[in-house]
Amino acid sequence: MRRHMMKSKLHRATVTAAELHYEGSLTVDADLLDAADILANEQIHVWDVTNGTRLTTYALPGKRGSGEVCVNGAGAHLIRPGDLVIIATFADYDDAEARGHKPTVVLLGEGNRRK
Repeated sequence: MRRHMMKSKLHRATVTAAELHYEGSLTVDADLLDAADILANEQIHVWDVTNGTRLTTYALPGKRGSGEVCVNGAGAHLIRPGDLVIIATFADYDDAEARGHKPTVVLLGEGNRRK
């Protein structure tokens, strides 16, 4: 049996920008993506803590050390600069792997810096 489990999460990131007229995606500081083991173009779930919106898109690496979290494309209608979001990824694991799996969780504070 395969189990679909949370692989990684950036918890309570602050959205820094929104670019409506851009291809869809979420641009995130590459250092944060590395910390959460999220690859460029990997599917991500974005949950807006501020307004309850949820969307699925893909990650793009932003400038390292910038703290950037930019919603691109249609998602900019739903999530605004200043909103707090959770960015999560999921992966499939066989039953034995799933039972021992520990997701990577990165807690963020002011300026999208790691706590």
